[in-house]
Amino acid sequence: MTEATTAGQSWLAARRRRRAGVGFDDPVHGERVGYGMPSFWPRSTKWALCSEVDLIGPLNNWTLSRLTGPSHERPEPFSLSSDSTLSHLKQKIKPFYHFKGKSTHPDDVIASHHDMLTTVLGSKEDSLASIIHNYKHGFSGFAVMLTEDQAKQLAEFPEVLSVEPSKTYTTATTRSWDMLGLNYRMPTELLQRTNYGEEIIIGIVDTGIWPESRSFSDEGYGPVPARWKGVCQVGEGWGSNNCSRKIIGARFYHAGVDEDDLKIDYLSPRDANGHGTHTASTAAGSVVEAVSFHGLGEGAARGGAPRARIAVYKSMWGSGSGAGSGSTATVLAAIDDAIHDGVDVLSLSLGTLENSFGAQHAVQKGITVVYAAMNLGPAPQVVQNTAPWVITVAASKIDRSFPTVITLGDKRQIVGQSLYSQGKNSSLSGFRRLVVGVGGRCTEDALNGTDVKGSIVLCASFTLNKPSILFQEALGNVVKGGGVGMIFVQYTWDIVSSTARCNGIACVIVDYYTVKQIGKYILSASSPIVKIDPARTVTGNEIMAPKVADFSSRGPSTDYPEIIKPDIAAPGFNILAAVKGTYAFASGTSMATPHVAGVVALLKALHPSWSPAALKSAIVTTASVTDERGMPILAEGLPRKIADPFDYGGGHINPNRAADPGLIYDIDPSDYNKFFGCTVKPYVRCNATSLPGYYLNLPSISVPDLRYPVVVSRTVTNVAEVDAVYHAAIESPPGVKMDVEPPVLVFNAANKVHTFQVKLSPLWKLQGDYTFGSLTWHNGQKTVRIPIAVRITIQDFYADIA
Repeated sequence: MTEATTAGQSWLAARRRRRAGVGFDDPVHGERVGYGMPSFWPRSTKWALCSEVDLIGPLNNWTLSRLTGPSHERPEPFSLSSDSTLSHLKQKIKPFYHFKGKSTHPDDVIASHHDMLTTVLGSKEDSLASIIHNYKHGFSGFAVMLTEDQAKQLAEFPEVLSVEPSKTYTTATTRSWDMLGLNYRMPTELLQRTNYGEEIIIGIVDTGIWPESRSFSDEGYGPVPARWKGVCQVGEGWGSNNCSRKIIGARFYHAGVDEDDLKIDYLSPRDANGHGTHTASTAAGSVVEAVSFHGLGEGAARGGAPRARIAVYKSMWGSGSGAGSGSTATVLAAIDDAIHDGVDVLSLSLGTLENSFGAQHAVQKGITVVYAAMNLGPAPQVVQNTAPWVITVAASKIDRSFPTVITLGDKRQIVGQSLYSQGKNSSLSGFRRLVVGVGGRCTEDALNGTDVKGSIVLCASFTLNKPSILFQEALGNVVKGGGVGMIFVQYTWDIVSSTARCNGIACVIVDYYTVKQIGKYILSASSPIVKIDPARTVTGNEIMAPKVADFSSRGPSTDYPEIIKPDIAAPGFNILAAVKGTYAFASGTSMATPHVAGVVALLKALHPSWSPAALKSAIVTTASVTDERGMPILAEGLPRKIADPFDYGGGHINPNRAADPGLIYDIDPSDYNKFFGCTVKPYVRCNATSLPGYYLNLPSISVPDLRYPVVVSRTVTNVAEVDAVYHAAIESPPGVKMDVEPPVLVFNAANKVHTFQVKLSPLWKLQGDYTFGSLTWHNGQKTVRIPIAVRITIQDFYADIA
């Protein structure tokens, strides 16, 4: 046994001792099961899994994926390339193909894992000590502590498909649901017919939950659904009484997580970060009246499916204002248990550069998986979580703003934006001296020698990048100098949520157009003074919304350019939701993701037999591309522009229209294998077709390399009135001739399904950029729209950066 292996054993042994005495409480059957090391996860399926990086001394935390068949099948041996250098091990992987075999019992799956590791490590004791997670419910695999040489040795086993280093994931209301048409005081048919989602179970894979929040009250709830098979895992600050008829199950996964993150968190499902509590209450929080942030954004806080049940899977760790972090191993463990437990929807507000194959197993079991697109926008090609079997969510801004009046000494008024609340600090209500740092900057050097005590300071950001960090730095320097307020000048980035940290300091954000007026006043006044009033809340038609938020990650996908990602946009900016014992604003695609999960929960309650693909189709094809006035939805950035499918997929989510979409584009889960089985490792045997991904029956079409005419087939199923006639409305992408055959679809009792062809022909021979169009089927009452993205090319892998 190597020294590295010994180090790994010691770390795991210490982890086992720390977990001693921890157990599961079953809220349904009242049973408690103790355990030492985690042995989560039964059954099998058919995909390769990848992980992510976590060094412990000389060790990597490796996730091994073993290829097996579904529950009624037996695994076959598969070859793995002998070229298993570290650089190859870090490559992204994609799902491999489906094969047939015989049933494998979970205990047999775990035993086979131990047998393989015993061969590598030399003893059964060492193999038992090295395993972090066994995956056995949705797929067969395990996470294990190994040296690089041991990982390479393990990769040589014929039944091993992939060995990958475990990498790190990071985490990515009162008004938003009203804007989406789900007003609980005047409930729509969707809310009424689904009883607000009461029988649906939403799994939240995140940083845990704060069970005492009013958003998780179970008052008036019926019994836990009998089909629920989950548990209530007790731990630090969490007992069996913290699960309820609202939070019906809770688990946590910490093996392999960085010790520093664990030290500042609860070793239990309890949320020390706040991120998981915020997302859970956004998706399924109970109705809580009169919620606000220091008087701003006041209203009733609730989730999209306010009576849905919540299952907590704490896979992300770390407290404070920073993002939580976890690993592939912990996230896969959560997904595998969620499959076993019986969730209907999985919401994952986290990001990774790899695609989720654990999510694919969930989809095969009928679970809709919703992922965040992440917050790397507005740059193109940065969207994450782009697998075609998940719903990838972009973030939008809602019809709410917080105007803040700035009054200059000459009585002129200028309006900025902030979350400034005066509260009890009435001493800030009057005029104060207006001070400008050297060169307009508020760095420590620029303010050195400038008397800012008792003053409001004008600070400027001269970067074209988002200045959130500069804002915090400037604020800190102003406060350090005794300043009582700050006017922060920047380009059109929306960083209003940063002002929530001003803690009584009068902060406001303005742009360079507005600051010109302040500059003219400063030049004309011998002793300039200024007053900042508290912000007020404005909602409704006078706010242009929705808009795609600047931070929302944009397409196209670099992993799957033949698929439009993100799929949909939903509210994700300044969302007011539960955080521990209070309520706070937060922004990000992390906040948009649970909005879609909540809508999926309602649709699943309304249409329990619909597949994840059908639910996704209903959401995408009924999305809005204009606001209530008919104005096109904009995408924020430098500069703003009209949004396109790489900003928001099908558009902005419209829950009530999605409830009755008319037609759906459905997909058999096995079809994903046909198109994505051989896209990364061509030396692995598989039976995938050579057809490009745009032939998959998705509610979108993306052709990234159009040189010659391409004919793409799509199949739609009528889920509305039995007798219906739909006509095609074509919006061709510029530079492309688009034809649809047949142009009319006639549905009746005997013909519920129709297939049609879309022919895309380049009008010119050139190396072009993406252009966008759409295909809409309409019958006079319903419209079923899919986005289309096409790039005309004459050269493969051409970087258009000249």
